[in-house]
Amino acid sequence: MGNVFGRKSRPSRVTEQDRAILQLKQQRDKLKHYQKRVTLQLEKERSLAKQLLKDGKKEKALVLLKKKRYQDQLLDKTEKQISNLERMVQDIEFVQIEMKVIEGLKVGNDCLKSMHEAMSLEDVERIMDETQDAIEYQRQIDEMLSGSLTQEDEDAVLSELEAITQGEDVELPEVPTEPLPEVPEPAETEPGNERRPARNKENREMLAA
Repeated sequence: MGNVFGRKSRPSRVTEQDRAILQLKQQRDKLKHYQKRVTLQLEKERSLAKQLLKDGKKEKALVLLKKKRYQDQLLDKTEKQISNLERMVQDIEFVQIEMKVIEGLKVGNDCLKSMHEAMSLEDVERIMDETQDAIEYQRQIDEMLSGSLTQEDEDAVLSELEAITQGEDVELPEVPTEPLPEVPEPAETEPGNERRPARNKENREMLAA
């Protein structure tokens, strides 16, 4: 019991505008109900006036038609009041939409202000300068690499990059199929020069004996 009575009531989400719209719609519905009831009554009185005329009761028929005329005027006023109520309801609903739009713009404006405060114009200029420096540095590296590599090296680097990107193994370069250049044969030595090592060997053997 204590928890029930001690529970805090939640704030109502119904605004004053909502209550005003509800009251206007209730008044409009009451007028429409009155309009319908009077219309049915007028149809009955018109039929009764015809019957009185047939019965020769012209005076009574005339009084009944005068009453009908007065009620017709009331119906016209009721129709105008219903139109005014519906227009007022539409105006209030449109103002509610405008207020929500304004609140949304205010929230967006506050968000932009906080973002601008978090990052000043100097910070943006510094970041742009650092980005430009990094782009220029990378361009210089690209120029240096492109100047030191041949077209064949460039193609090999691109092939390796494509293989890494696709998750494939890099293929080794193919063995060249062209024949190797011939090595020139050594020049023939003179006959006398070939015998000199043999004679020197014989002389060393004789000295040793």
